[in-house]
Amino acid sequence: MIADKVQRLAILGSTGSIGVNTLAVAAMHPDRFRIDALAAHRDVDKLFAQCAEFRPRWAIMADETAAAKLRERVRAASLSCEVLGGAGVLEEIAAHAEIDTVMAAIVGAAGLGSTLAAASAGKKVLLANKEAMVMAGPLVMAAVRNSRATLLPIDSEHNAIFQALPANYAQELVQAGIRRLLLTASGGPFRCLPLQQFASVTPQEACAHPNWVMGRKISVDSATLMNKGLEVIEAAFLFNAKPEQIEVVIHPQSVVHSLVEYVDGSVLAQLGNPDMRTPIAHALAFPDRIENGVASLDLFAVATLDFERPDLSRFPCLGLAYAALKAGASAPVFLNAANEVAVASFLDGQLPFDRIPALVGDVLARMPQFGAGTLEEVLAADAEARRVAREWLAATVH
Repeated sequence: MIADKVQRLAILGSTGSIGVNTLAVAAMHPDRFRIDALAAHRDVDKLFAQCAEFRPRWAIMADETAAAKLRERVRAASLSCEVLGGAGVLEEIAAHAEIDTVMAAIVGAAGLGSTLAAASAGKKVLLANKEAMVMAGPLVMAAVRNSRATLLPIDSEHNAIFQALPANYAQELVQAGIRRLLLTASGGPFRCLPLQQFASVTPQEACAHPNWVMGRKISVDSATLMNKGLEVIEAAFLFNAKPEQIEVVIHPQSVVHSLVEYVDGSVLAQLGNPDMRTPIAHALAFPDRIENGVASLDLFAVATLDFERPDLSRFPCLGLAYAALKAGASAPVFLNAANEVAVASFLDGQLPFDRIPALVGDVLARMPQFGAGTLEEVLAADAEARRVAREWLAATVH
């Protein structure tokens, strides 16, 4: 099927792995996609190179100092690109009338405001920022319903579930004849590492994922399985599922990206090589299908598919995420905030790898429930949890 018009894209987080892959897929189909806006935090060199190649109308840097540097380079190169700076600009561009589709790929809580702005403006939102759903899933889904936005998941697991759901799925698992959702997880680089070695894990080792090429923060989350815990919470909001309707399955090959089990015993799975261009292309062209440069899956080369139950003594972050989902209200906000502080400290060489779940668990235990019915309440809960997490670090890490 040929698209009836060119989609005008805003890629928020364009210098990260999701952003780079989105640009690669879009570049294969210039008749379908036009890059109107690119946004990054502070990587001036990479964003400048993208501006020179894709000639967007807008380039946004959340860091004002970085924006000033980029502005000078754009001017010197005589590029017709308007450089904007500041976090508030992200929300303006995400909601801009001339933008059709927003790739929400800013990592962490920093991507919440622009994701919510795009959803509230009725855009086609390609959701790669799981933290937005973890922190404010009910707010995002309400914005989607009210504005009639189109929300398409980019995480390979949620995209796989989306593809395996009935075409007319209306946010009711039971009515659709669905028994449960099965989220696969590779198990990360430490699936078989002896537990006594966790304390000496280095950031370089934690970021060396066996199957996926990802950013540092999400790579650490994959190593602790917190990434899968966040995905459980995201799936609950995306598909209106209860915690007991979502099961995590360790699948080291990362070929089966997730599954949907129906009440008649049928289990539908989406398979493919571990390459983020597959879910990105699916969401960009939805409901069409387009080429994306990913090699065909060679089942004879794969040969064997293994599945295991997750060991919560090895991966306590997964259990913490389920507990936060069941507690509801602001608990997922606390979980995400504490984890972001913990991972940043680990990457800085301060917090040992095996203490990440201890920090998150202690913050969850200490925090009283906050309201989470508005963006202001969510941000207040996030800020307080970060404060408590930093206090924990100051008192614990020497």
